[in-house]
Amino acid sequence: MDNVVIAGAGMAGLHAAESLREAGFEGRVTLIGAEEHRPYSRPPLSKEVLTGTSSPKGIALRDDAAFDALRLDLRLGRGAARLLPGERAVELDDGSRVRADGVVVATGARARRPGTGLAGVHVLRTREDAEEVRADLERHDRVAVVGAGFVGAEVAASARALGREVVLVEAAPTPLTRAVDPRVGRVLTDLHRDNGVDLRLGVGVSGFEGEGGRVRRIRLADGSAVEAPVVVCGLGVDLNTEWLEGSGVALADGAGGVLCDARGRTSLPNVYAAGDLANFPHPRYGGRMRLEHWTNAGEQAAVAARNLLAGAGAAEEYTPVPYFWSDQYKRKIQLLGQAAPADRVEFVHGSPEERKFVAFFGREGMLIGVLGLKSTPKTMRYRPLLAEPTSWEDALAAAGVGR
Repeated sequence: MDNVVIAGAGMAGLHAAESLREAGFEGRVTLIGAEEHRPYSRPPLSKEVLTGTSSPKGIALRDDAAFDALRLDLRLGRGAARLLPGERAVELDDGSRVRADGVVVATGARARRPGTGLAGVHVLRTREDAEEVRADLERHDRVAVVGAGFVGAEVAASARALGREVVLVEAAPTPLTRAVDPRVGRVLTDLHRDNGVDLRLGVGVSGFEGEGGRVRRIRLADGSAVEAPVVVCGLGVDLNTEWLEGSGVALADGAGGVLCDARGRTSLPNVYAAGDLANFPHPRYGGRMRLEHWTNAGEQAAVAARNLLAGAGAAEEYTPVPYFWSDQYKRKIQLLGQAAPADRVEFVHGSPEERKFVAFFGREGMLIGVLGLKSTPKTMRYRPLLAEPTSWEDALAAAGVGR
C-alpha cells in the first residue's frame, strides 16, 4: 500500500492522517476536503465564534508546523465525487483522479437546509455559516432559532449572551428530545426560560415569510407567527454519502451512513469508514449506531487508520463509551453513554432545582448513561461504569445511593 486517500478534511480526516504517520506509514497520504480550510474544530462555531470570544481563524485543530509535518497531498476546496474501486482511485469534483490503494471515508455530514431562499435564514455547520450568523446578530436584536437540539440550544444560549431577544421553537415536548430522557429535558426547558428565552415547545414551523427578499417572520403549525429578522435552523444533518453510490460500499437504511464493522471495515477491501457517517455495531447498546460528535470522530478515525494499515491482520475494535458535551449559559452539559430511551432515571448528585446534578439512566436493569449538568469531575468519575456492563443496582451502589 503506497497511496492512502482520506476523503474528508475534518476532525476524523485529520486524526486518520496523524494515525497513519504515527504507525510508520511513509507513502502518500492525500487529504480531500470540500471546504477551503485546513481541519478546524466545529464545536466553537455555535459558542465562542458566535459570541466573539474566538475568531473563525482561531479554531484550527493544529498549528502550521504540526500540520506540515504530516506531509499531506492536500486537495482542499475539492469534494470527493466518486469512488472507483476497480481503478483504485477516487475522483474529485473537478474530474481529476487520485490513486487510492486504501481509502478512509470521513466525508461526514452537512446541515439540512430549510426550504426557503430568504436572506437572514441560516444553518450552522461551517466557518462561513458562523461568520454569516455572527454578522446578522451584530445587526439585529432579535433571532428565532428553529430546533432545540445541540446546535439550536447552543445558538440560543450564545444569542442571549449577546443580549439578543431569542425565540426557540421545537416540535418535540422538550429540548434535546432525541438525546435525553424527558425528565431531564424538562430541566433544560427551565434552564432556557431561566435565561430569558421565549421557548415554544410542541409546535413545528409551517413556513417562512419575508419582505424585500429577507425573512421577517416564521409561521408556526398552530397558526401563530414569530417576528424575527434572523432565523437559525438546527434541523439535523444529511450525510455526505452520495459519492459512494454505485461503488459497492454498502450504505445503511434507518440511521443511514456507511455500514462498517467494529474495526471500521466497509463492504469493500481496504475501504474504511469513520466519523459522523460510520454506522457500526456496538455490543453494549445493541444493534448499530452512528455518533455525531467531536470525540467519536477522532477516536474512531484513529482505529480505522491503524486497521487499514494492518490489512488482514486488523484486530482493533472500536466499542467506545459515547461522549457528548454542550456548553449553555455558562454550564457544561455532559453525556456519557445513552440517556434515551430509559426506563429509570436517578439524580445521584445535586438536584434539578439547583441546576447542578449528575443523573443515571437505566434500561432493562442496566446502567446505560450518565448525564451531568455543571458537574464535570463527578460526571467523568462514572465513565468506567459504562466501559463494562454494570447493573442498575451496582451503579447506584457505586454512587453511594442506597436502595
